[in-house]
Amino acid sequence: MMVTDSQDVVIIGGGFTGLTAALELLKRGYSVTVLESASEIGGLAGAFDVGGQKLDKFYHHWFTNDLEVMELINELGLNDELIINPTNTGMYYANNFFKLSTPFDLLKFTPLKFHNRIRLGFLTLMARRVKDWKSLESKTAKEWLLELGGDDVYKVVWEPLLKGKFGPYAEDVSAVWFWNKLKLRGGSRGKSGEERLVYFKGGFVSLADSLANRIRKLGGNILLNQNVMKLQRSNDCWSVETKDNRYSAKNVIATIALPLIGELVKDFASEKYIEQLNQIKYIGNVCLVLELKKSLSDTYWLNVNDPTFPFVGVIEHTNFEKPETYNGSHIVYLSKYLPHTDELYSMDKNEFLEYSFPFLKRMFPKFEKDWIINHHLWRARWSQPVVGKYYSTLIPDENTPYEGLHICSMAQIYPEDRGTNYAIREGRRIGINVNIIG
Repeated sequence: MMVTDSQDVVIIGGGFTGLTAALELLKRGYSVTVLESASEIGGLAGAFDVGGQKLDKFYHHWFTNDLEVMELINELGLNDELIINPTNTGMYYANNFFKLSTPFDLLKFTPLKFHNRIRLGFLTLMARRVKDWKSLESKTAKEWLLELGGDDVYKVVWEPLLKGKFGPYAEDVSAVWFWNKLKLRGGSRGKSGEERLVYFKGGFVSLADSLANRIRKLGGNILLNQNVMKLQRSNDCWSVETKDNRYSAKNVIATIALPLIGELVKDFASEKYIEQLNQIKYIGNVCLVLELKKSLSDTYWLNVNDPTFPFVGVIEHTNFEKPETYNGSHIVYLSKYLPHTDELYSMDKNEFLEYSFPFLKRMFPKFEKDWIINHHLWRARWSQPVVGKYYSTLIPDENTPYEGLHICSMAQIYPEDRGTNYAIREGRRIGINVNIIG
């Protein structure tokens, strides 16, 4: 096993949290090595090649009020790479499509009686006026949404989305999680009430690559295919072990999922601390990406509120970023959140396509298999922490009981939810504020 020279800090995980933390630590004058288990950086913002252009494995966009990511883009001098457009959003319900891009569209949403449409609009306004999120911690999203909107609004609009996102955990999700979603989307609208979203030329991985280049220019190391298997501490120093290498550092920052951190520290951590790292549940995700000859619809983001349909959304990316970027192909994402033990999670890409086709055909009757140029399937085991009631009491502190070991993962982002903007915020915060042992 090769042993490397000691660093001030080793960061486990090359997603946006780890990379941003590395940038800030390097600016403070520390030596830093980032270890990433995959063959590319970016974490959930990884990409693949379509017609010579990088495309996100999992659909991504930012909101115009995602200030942390905008600040980083400005720092890297990449403002010209931003694409900001109004988007068409909609809902599929009872075999019909409904446009829901503006408040006026809501008034025409016929699955709800008129007074319930008004109630739905009022619900979103009331949600955005909540200032003290702690007042919602004792309630589930279901309880809170029923209070604000009533049974019909919940059954038609919110319940299918909660089940599509969290599956068996839908009724455990905190009101705080849902409040934040409503608040965030309400703050990313144009003067006419239309939703405005942001994309980055070349995909999110292009931003990650630019960030990595800045890290390397400042003297930092980013090493790929380095799956960390064990942490040990001896002689006031941490040993970070992969299959073939051992890295030495005074300090370690782990940005990976909490149960994975638990596996790394199980040889020395207390049973109580291991239990704390394992008490937050995660749900997985599979995402089928289709390259098509023709467009399915003119909607960018289609929420699916049909309980018989297996996907929470149909996202036609090329209704936001033009098809010419991908040699004229129309790009569609089909997203499915599910436990990693579900049979669908283990299907290969051809099996998953065969499973998905009848549902797409029912939704889009003109759709034929010969439209498909290519298809891809991506999985994420640790896709989404399940944010339950009193979640603030479950989150482990970033400073562990073990000197020099710190954690900064997406499960600790609260009351906000995971996302690039908050990954950057938390990475920057720990990089600036963490107490580095010399």
